[in-house]
Amino acid sequence: MSTAASAILRLAALAIVATSLGGCSFLGANFAMNRMSEKECMMRAMYFESNRSSAEGMLAVGTVVMNRVDDPRYPQSVCGVVGQKNQFADGVLVRPMTDSGAVLAAQVADQVLRGSRHPGVQNAQHFHTAGLRFPYNNMFYVLEAGGNEFYEKRSVR
Repeated sequence: MSTAASAILRLAALAIVATSLGGCSFLGANFAMNRMSEKECMMRAMYFESNRSSAEGMLAVGTVVMNRVDDPRYPQSVCGVVGQKNQFADGVLVRPMTDSGAVLAAQVADQVLRGSRHPGVQNAQHFHTAGLRFPYNNMFYVLEAGGNEFYEKRSVR
């Protein structure tokens, strides 16, 4: 085998190993999402979106994820919902969870996947950082928790 062919094989092997360890995309395939459990996807959404603020904030985020899973307009799995482009924090499925918030996220994820919901979230499928305001009149706010404001989109009459 030539030196160039050997170098190409080494680079290809390194790329495959790096993407499988980091959960990144390689040639358009998202290896991270394909190998993550529903619990891990839920944990990651709650961890990154609630800023590890509280169990209440994590439960509220988890409730939004499940509200979307239950709606036919969205993917029918937790990982599908969390992995949707431009819907959750950048890198939510690939960034490392580095502090004790991951332990709390695991506990709350178990509760959500067993059916627990934050009653204040109601049917909300959306949230944004608390304190921001947008000029849309179809946003009906239902709860502030974990540094986020949760809202339903409703038709304006």
